Amino acid sequence: MNNKPVLTGLCFAELKGLLSSYPPFRSRQIYKWILAGTKSFNDMTNLPFPLRKELEEKFTLCSGTVGSELHDPDGTIKLGITLDDSSIIEAVILQDAAKRTTACLSTQAGCPLGCVFCKTGKLGFKRNLSASEISAQFMHLRMREPDISHIVIMGMGEPLLNLEELRKALNFFMDPDGLNISKRRITVSTSGIEKGILDLAENGPDIRLAFSITTARPLLREKLMPGSRENPLPLLKKALREYQKKRDRRITLEMVILGGINSSLPDAEAASDFAKGLNTVINLIPWNFVEGQEFEGAPLKAPTIRELEEFRAALESRGLKVTQRYGRGKSISGACGQLGVVIN
Repeated sequence: MNNKPVLTGLCFAELKGLLSSYPPFRSRQIYKWILAGTKSFNDMTNLPFPLRKELEEKFTLCSGTVGSELHDPDGTIKLGITLDDSSIIEAVILQDAAKRTTACLSTQAGCPLGCVFCKTGKLGFKRNLSASEISAQFMHLRMREPDISHIVIMGMGEPLLNLEELRKALNFFMDPDGLNISKRRITVSTSGIEKGILDLAENGPDIRLAFSITTARPLLREKLMPGSRENPLPLLKKALREYQKKRDRRITLEMVILGGINSSLPDAEAASDFAKGLNTVINLIPWNFVEGQEFEGAPLKAPTIRELEEFRAALESRGLKVTQRYGRGKSISGACGQLGVVIN
């Protein structure tokens, strides 16, 4: 295991502090090379050779190596990144219809929550990622697509169970001396960790928040999302209200729709009741196929077009604003819920 400090993922002030034994202008030069995606200290050609060699001996430039790269015809790119302990995580570039490019990043190797509709949840949990490992995913993706405009923390793992390291990575992304990505272009998605939501409300950063509710029927939600048992919906709603009180931001309620399971009228009524008193938009996500995923002994299936339309209409008739996500990257298992599927 490499124990040398990693430079990628540090905002400029942190980097300057770590390199305080060198002239200040060297920190600025090194930071510019990091932001440019330089792969080795030896490529930092405006540094004297002895300094490059010394940096190589003392520090690691970037975490992880890209072991696989898959491309979908719709423009999605999925990277498999191998970390120092041989853990493999995945990060994805997504392009929407307007050609807006978004980086989808992971915060954990595996996931401890075990949602039945998510491949990552079936992998089990290995460990949290460091801030440098989260940040490095973005830099690896940026080498493939320089014009990334948005970041979603919706990859492998539960972000709010690794909030402190995530915060450090977000500081790197938002650093006005560096990447300077607007907080309005960063979304963190959580399955619902009350303590983490309250922490975000109190301490920031002031990013966009998405809550993967899937269903607001408590018993069904516990079956579909076993990790939700410790964070019941009434406490989560209270935490979301506090977040909106402190941060004044609309929250996205994400619902993975499973054919014949959570698309009924009672599900629409429960979602409507949960959304009362919150400034929300509901984002419907038709389930993306993963072989072998089951619920109560039956294979999971995506909703039919009619099923989805009727469910959406039921929500909208109750005054809810509804959007729908169209799965991208399915052919490379890069869509929502598919990360962790090995494609040869």
